[in-house]
Amino acid sequence: MAKTRSVFFCTACGHESLRWLGRCPACEAWNTFADAPAAPAGRGTTSSRRGARPATAPVRLADIASSSTVRISSGMPEFDALLGGGIVPGSLILIGGAPGAGKSTLVLQLAARLAGSRDGPIVYVCGEESAAQTKLRADRLGTSGDLLIFAETNLRTILDALEDIGPRVLVIDSIQTMALPDVESFAGSVAQVRDCATALMEFAKRSDCATLIVGHVTKDGAIAGPRLLEHLVDTVLYFEGDGGAEYRIVRAHKNRFGSADEICVFAMDAHGLHEVANPSQLFLGRGGSLVRPSGSCVVASIVGSRPVLVEIQALVGETSYGTPQRLAANVDRARLAMILAVLERRAGLTLGSQDVYVSVAGGLRVAEPAADLGIALAVASAFRGVPLPGATAAFGELGLSGEIRAVSQRARRANEARRLGFTTMIVPAHGARERGDNRTIAVTDVTQAVAAALS
Repeated sequence: MAKTRSVFFCTACGHESLRWLGRCPACEAWNTFADAPAAPAGRGTTSSRRGARPATAPVRLADIASSSTVRISSGMPEFDALLGGGIVPGSLILIGGAPGAGKSTLVLQLAARLAGSRDGPIVYVCGEESAAQTKLRADRLGTSGDLLIFAETNLRTILDALEDIGPRVLVIDSIQTMALPDVESFAGSVAQVRDCATALMEFAKRSDCATLIVGHVTKDGAIAGPRLLEHLVDTVLYFEGDGGAEYRIVRAHKNRFGSADEICVFAMDAHGLHEVANPSQLFLGRGGSLVRPSGSCVVASIVGSRPVLVEIQALVGETSYGTPQRLAANVDRARLAMILAVLERRAGLTLGSQDVYVSVAGGLRVAEPAADLGIALAVASAFRGVPLPGATAAFGELGLSGEIRAVSQRARRANEARRLGFTTMIVPAHGARERGDNRTIAVTDVTQAVAAALS
């Protein structure tokens, strides 16, 4: 009997090696290699031999006919905007998130809405539940329609059945439960996830069937399986924030058919997920009041392609330990350390003996440099115990020399702040052209900004 040969895969990036390595040479991650049986020679990963792609030859780009692809509307306007205008036929969408975040709820609601449009069969493959259990969850969510439920984990059987059904949209819940019988490994392993994703991609591109895949996450918060899974798919959507919170934020980390970093906000209740049309009011909170306490600053941020106002909160207190604490929630900790150093060196705030805590209210992660000025003003306000004037918003990038640098899309930021009632804007002096009923305070450095905001 021939001995089964094993190969090793990096669970972070999918790099393959004939022997175990402590450090991956591709992504430089440590202790990420796992063994799996090697693929037998000549084994294909297509869904069916009868559905194999025909051989093609290279063609000139100019000779390819330009066709306008009609996107599929999900019935959720915010979710369609997250994808760039709707679901593209033949696309492969990966949805990840922590347990209990709402991944299965979201895809079941989407599938039920699409099935109600009667434009083609919609198939929901439930690998984690039986058909009866899926029906119970659908009844709780109040969903119905001509949705086809397929309780199966053998991907070869699933794809062979789909050749006859010809679905318009396919939902796989989840990819870690799928297995191909000719892959000598257990479901959820690196080899199975890789080959199952490849088979689904080939089926989606060949049949023009839009495919939504639910993916589990690891203890580090990354999507489980090889990083190749994220490279294969067209779109990666990820649930952010606390899975037990009332509001759930879905962010597009990758999108070949739209802009990345877009967000969609859902409210979760006993009847499922409901879209939040105006996320700015949600993140600002306080019942619509424009008056903020000390340590709070409103930042006009750009998330994806839309302007969103968020509240930066800071707390500063004398440290009780030898080393002061620097904690950040939904803000880059390294950038916070840089801002604190600039405030101490350029603005004269003695923060070296102070504990500093900074958070973005509402759970939205803000990573753009335009939030630097808002973070600096929130910390300065908390340190001095003086609140910013009411109805004040700010944006601007902070340089190491203390200068306030210009940011992009300043007109859209100012218009969003004006729409929500903020009449005073603290902005970079370079390129300031705001007009109208907004009172614009143009600042050149952090010292001038702190003086203008807290005087």
